[in-house]
Formats: sequence, structure tokens, C-alpha cells
Amino acid sequence: MHSRLRARVSRLVVYTHRWLGIALGALFAAWFVSGVVMMYVGMPSLPSTERLQRSRILDFSGATISPSDAARTAGGPLGSVRLSMLEGRPLYRLRTGGSVSSVFADDGQPLGRLSRDAALRVARAFAPEQAASARYDGYLTAPDQWTLEARQQLPMHRIALGDAGDSRLYISERSGEVVLKTTAASRRWAYPGAILHWIYLTPIRRHAEVWAQLIIWTSGVGTVMSIVGFAWGIWRYSPMERYRLRRVRSHSPYSGWMWWHHYGGLVFGVFTITWIFSGLLSMDPWDWHPGTSPSATVRLAFAGGPFKAETLSVADLRHALVLAAGAREAEVVQSQGHLWLATDRGVVPLTDHSSGLPLEPDAVQRLAQSAMPGVSISEISRLDDYDSYYYDRTRNLPLPVYRVRYDDDVQTWLYVDAARGAVLRKEERLTRLNRWLYHGLHSLDFPFLYYRRPLWDLVVIALSAGGLFLTLATALPVYRRARRHVRHFLSR
Repeated sequence: MHSRLRARVSRLVVYTHRWLGIALGALFAAWFVSGVVMMYVGMPSLPSTERLQRSRILDFSGATISPSDAARTAGGPLGSVRLSMLEGRPLYRLRTGGSVSSVFADDGQPLGRLSRDAALRVARAFAPEQAASARYDGYLTAPDQWTLEARQQLPMHRIALGDAGDSRLYISERSGEVVLKTTAASRRWAYPGAILHWIYLTPIRRHAEVWAQLIIWTSGVGTVMSIVGFAWGIWRYSPMERYRLRRVRSHSPYSGWMWWHHYGGLVFGVFTITWIFSGLLSMDPWDWHPGTSPSATVRLAFAGGPFKAETLSVADLRHALVLAAGAREAEVVQSQGHLWLATDRGVVPLTDHSSGLPLEPDAVQRLAQSAMPGVSISEISRLDDYDSYYYDRTRNLPLPVYRVRYDDDVQTWLYVDAARGAVLRKEERLTRLNRWLYHGLHSLDFPFLYYRRPLWDLVVIALSAGGLFLTLATALPVYRRARRHVRHFLSR
């Protein structure tokens, strides 16, 4: 009875790994290859540095309308204010009542819908070197392959610049902003990279829930297949060389390509399991951990209450822009009840009574206590460089920040921007665990390796090559088995 049970379990394990491997083998190979491509090329985007460089310098000398007056035109309570330029005119980009609208600061008129000719003018101002060759390329009401993540900006105008790189700009009809830039090279490399890796084909990705379930189930089944195969590989390995293959003693009962697959699984199996499992966690299945966005209560505590821009005048904005001469983007921020203008040139006061920035440790202590009253604070640290949870390889995240550790049940941490006085990120025990299980295992962004390039590149490429070899080693045996089953089926 024991022998029969053992045989049935062995058969179940072998068949499970075999047929799941046959079903998912091609997808696994694609994931390994596309993962290497994504190390260097992602989905097409408009880099923030290029967007900022090509933006017009803010000029509000002709502004006559205050942000509060513009908000009344837009309708709804004022939640945030961004300053921008559109076709040489000052423009407010306002968040009012949960929606975003644009109002010209010189006459108080809403932007409305950007026309086709206006979109072409915006593109020519964005890329003046291609003004002569730029042409209108299309009007999008549904996302194409490149605007799936920016669908909230639809409808869009697409402008072809006619340059050597075959660049195309996507301009939001509602905001007049250039939200995306693609080139022939970025579009070409996206297919073997991000599109293949994320299964980001437009007909599937347009249906968000269907796409999410597809990723969850394929990565979940792939994790089971990898675990079963690794366990079986260990079970069948013989340290004492008890197998005989062609009169030669061997540690493995397999020969040919399956011998390579067996040893490849023993060497690269753990990486394959952790990589597929962390890919599953990228979809945040079952909502097993909270988000990292700070709560409204925490944000309000550091802001000093609801947004108070009613008294903000055009003269205040002009004075602040003089202090931040040459600024190309700006946003009105509130810290400790006072208004500031945060620009790419720095943070400057908007009113004479503005004070308290950049934050000092005693102010952080006071604000942190008001953000979570009744919860003791175990530590406040000033970070002039990134730690293991607040980090960015491109170094675009602001520094310095204060890290506030609370002694509550979920071990909350807050990261506070010293320059703006705003909470940037919230971490809890489970989010920190997810950081290692997802980002750590999937991208190998461990502190001892992540910033050491090209060492990180060599390690990831070597492991990916091993996983690809592990997958491709079964290609010929799979073909032979499939051919045998097809012949048997046809003969019947």
C-alpha cells in the first residue's frame, strides 16, 4: 500500500510539472528574455527632464485672475494649484472637487477642448526644431498601445514630428499638456521588452480586470509548477550515484536534454521560483498589504488644515516667481497653515508671514505627534541619502527627508519632505515585507547590489540566462512528446 501511494504521488508530481511546463514553457522563456530587455528599455514615456527643459519659463506678468477666482469659474472647492504656460499665456491647472480643470490666468476663461490646430501649435512650441516638419497624425478617443497607462488623459491629439527618430507627441485635449513622447526605437524595443513581459497587448490590457486575472493566474500556476519541479529535482538527485546510464554511474536518472534540465533546475530553480512568485505579488493579489500613500488625516496634519488659497493674490504669485527666477513649473503647497510656491528652482514663500520651511527636527516632532495623536514616536532621523524603503536609482525622489518611526501596532514609518513639509510616503510592517518579497526578489534591488553597476547587471543577466536555459532545455523533449501524443491520437 505504501509503495502504491508513493507511486501515485510521484506520478501526480511528475505529470503536474510536465504538463504545466508544456503549457507555460514558451511564456517563461519570453519572461526571461523580456526581463533582460527591460533592464535598459521600458515603455515609451516623456522623461521629466526633457519635459521640464522644453517647457516655457513661467511668466505671470499678464495675469489678472487669482487662483480663487479661477476656482469659482471651474466650480468646486479649490484643492490644488499648478502654474503653467500654454501658447504664451499664463494658465492655472486646478483640482476642484475631485476633478482637474484649466483656467487662463489672464482673462479667467476655461481652456475648453484643445482644437486640432492648437495641438499642432503646442507641439511646435514643444519641439521648435521640428516646427516645419510637424504634422497632425491622429485623434484618440480610446487608448492605443502607448497610452494605456495615460487613458485618464483621453481624448488626445497625436502629432508626428517628422524627425529622424520618427517621434510622436501625445497632447491631452482637456489640459493641453504633452503627456507622452514615443520614438521609433522606443516603440520597437517595447515589444520584446515591457509589452512581452507584462503581456501588455492592447486588446487584453484595455480590459483591466481580465488582464489582471490573466497575470495572477499564469504567475500563480507558474509558481506551483516551479515549486513542484524543484522539489522533484531534489528528490531524484542521488548523492551516492545510484543511477546507471549507459553503464556509467550517475547522480541523475535522466539523460540528454532532460539531464541538463535536471541540473539546471537544481542550480537556477530557486531563482525561478522567487522570480515568478514576486511577479505574482506585483499584482497585489488579495490586497494582503496596505498602500504606501499617507492618509488624509496625516496629510492635513502636516499641511495645517484644508487648503487655504482664498487670500492668495496675483501679486503674491508674481513676487514668488521673481524669487524663483527662471522657474518652468510651480505648484502652490501648504505646510503648517502657510502657503509656499514649490518650483523646479526651489521653494519660496508666497506671503510675508510664511515660515517653517525647510523643516527643522522640532517642527517635525510637533507635526508628527499631531498626525497620529496618542501614538509614541520611537525615532526621528534626517536622511540625506535613500534608505532601503525610500529609494530611487534615478535619484529623482526629493532629498533630504525626515523618517519618523512610530511605536504603534503596525510599526508605521512616515517619510517627510524637508523642503516642502509634506508627507511623501507611509510604510508599515506589511508594506516593508512586500518591498522585499516583490521588489527585492523580482528586481534584486538589494542595497549591497542595486547601486553597484555593472555588477547588478551581470548578476541579473546571468540568472536570467540560467532560467532561459532551464526552460529551453525541455524544448526538444517537449516536441518529441507532443509529436508522439499527436501520432497516437491520429492513429486512434
